[in-house]
Parts: sequence; structure tokens; C-alpha cells
Amino acid sequence: MEAKDYKKGQPRWCPGCGDHFFLASLHKAMAELGIAPKDIAVISGIGCSSRLPHYMATYGMNTIHGRAAAIATGCKIANPNLAVWQISGDGDGLAIGGNHFIHANRRNININMILLNNRIYGLTKGQYSPTSPRGFVSKSSPYGTVEDPFRPAELCFGARGHFFARAVATDAPGTVEILKAAYNHKGSAVCEILQNCVIFNNGTHDSVYSKEGRAKNAIYLRHGEKMIFGENNEFGIAQDGFGLKIVSSDDPSVLVHDAHCADNTLQLKLAEMEAPFPIALGVIRDVEAPTYDDCIISQIEEVKEQKKYHNFAELLETNDIWTVE
Repeated sequence: MEAKDYKKGQPRWCPGCGDHFFLASLHKAMAELGIAPKDIAVISGIGCSSRLPHYMATYGMNTIHGRAAAIATGCKIANPNLAVWQISGDGDGLAIGGNHFIHANRRNININMILLNNRIYGLTKGQYSPTSPRGFVSKSSPYGTVEDPFRPAELCFGARGHFFARAVATDAPGTVEILKAAYNHKGSAVCEILQNCVIFNNGTHDSVYSKEGRAKNAIYLRHGEKMIFGENNEFGIAQDGFGLKIVSSDDPSVLVHDAHCADNTLQLKLAEMEAPFPIALGVIRDVEAPTYDDCIISQIEEVKEQKKYHNFAELLETNDIWTVE
């Protein structure tokens, strides 16, 4: 398969929008995974990012605001062999769709949940979103918001999510890497994609939007590797009591990343790092657990074996039958 095998139509996003970058990475990831387009469903809600299914040569559905996770769940249960990708923005996925987001993670449904986070409502022209920082000035908060934002990782972990990864839209290799990891993870897999809205919130992720910025302000976490970062890998992350600290990369206390640890305490601390700490990119948590779809299918088969009937005709014949002439 090649990336072009998944392309369809002409994307209608603003020039420079992070959605363009992400779409190209999604096409490439699918090609590298080798999944046939007929075996893929892309489900979205409403918003700029939710136009994405229109540009995929796969099955797809552009649903209603905040309900992408609900539709994706039904799609996976009814078609267990499909690779289901859910596309949501920070408004669509965490505001009206927040309830579905936490329960999809709690249930551990085998879907790939992409959260395109630009910290703004773009399609409706610039209102603050659940991830906009306190004090953010927008059309719906002209004097600055008086709310604290959601941290997607914290919400995912709090809902007992088993997979969380993060990438920057302009970092194609990093994005492709986490998308492939999400697909290979069995269960709900949340990928937060940091992107700028060039019209209403340009620069919100500028500290890591360029390659040079990521070298200074980000750390790539990889399972089994030391947590080192910096332009010359001169720094490392170490434990400091119940917290973290920055040390020299040659310090023996530098931590080794364990994405598979069932205890998510350290993983959450890494996911929540912000300046002066680097922003964590890559797969932060990847833990196997029973999936909702496998369990529900097994339960159905188990109940079938216990019943005397297996279809409607047999059900009618389980009780007394009489004929009215």
C-alpha cells in the first residue's frame, strides 16, 4: 500500500492548518501498516478537524457534535474486524463529547481516538475551548477565561485509559510513530496531536512546532530508553521525591521510560510536564487489558451456548405453539 491509496478529494482547510500535516501523516501511517482501505472506518464529530473523513478513501462518517466516540463504539462492536479511527477536536472531543471520551477509555474499546488539540473552536470562529489556558482572550471570553483547562492526558488516565501518546502535527515521523503504535495497541488508544490554528490561535504550540523548538523544549519518550533531552542530549529526567527534576544526562539517576507499567503514577507526571520541564512526546502509556468489544462478543457467544434457541424462529418454538384456524 502507498499513501496515495488512502487519499480522497481536496482538503478544505486554511493554508498552514495543522490538519493538513496530520492528514498526510495518517495516510503515511496507514500505508506503512498495510491496512486495506476497505478494512478501515474513520469516524468524526463536528469541527474543522472533523472534516477529515471526507479526505479518506476508506469507510467514513462525519457524525454530530461530540458523538464521534459513541458512533465509533457502535461501529467497532458491529464490525469487529474494522480498524476504527475516531477523529475529534479539543472542543468536539472534550466539551460536548467529554462524557463519551471518558467512557470509551473506561470501557477500553478497541478504537484509535485522535484528539487534534489547537486550544480553540475554529469552525465556529474562535471561541475558547476546554483546553484553552486560564486568562485566554477569545470572542467568547473578551476579558480572559476564568476557567482552568482540561489536560487530555489527565482526563484519559483518570478514566483508566491504557494508552496515551502525544505528537506535534508538524513532526511527521513522530506522528506516524504514535499512530502505528496506537493501531498495534489492543484497546482504546488516545493520541493527542498538538497543532496551531493559524487564524484564531496561531502560535499556541510554538515552543515545539519547529524542529529546533522540539530539540530545546521537548523530550521523546521511548519504552526502555533513558529519558534524555536537549539540543545535544545534555539533560535527563530523574525522580525527586514524589516529583521530577532535571539533571545532567550522565547522572546515574536518569529514569528509563516504562510505557508498559500498570501503575500510571510516573507516566501521568511525564504527560503533565510543562516549562521549565520539556513537553513529553511519543508513547507515554501502553498497557494491555481486556477490551470491551472482545468481552461483549465472548459474552454473547457464551449466552448463545446456554440458550435453547439461536435465532428468532427457534425462539418462537421454545414455548407452546398453537394454530388459529
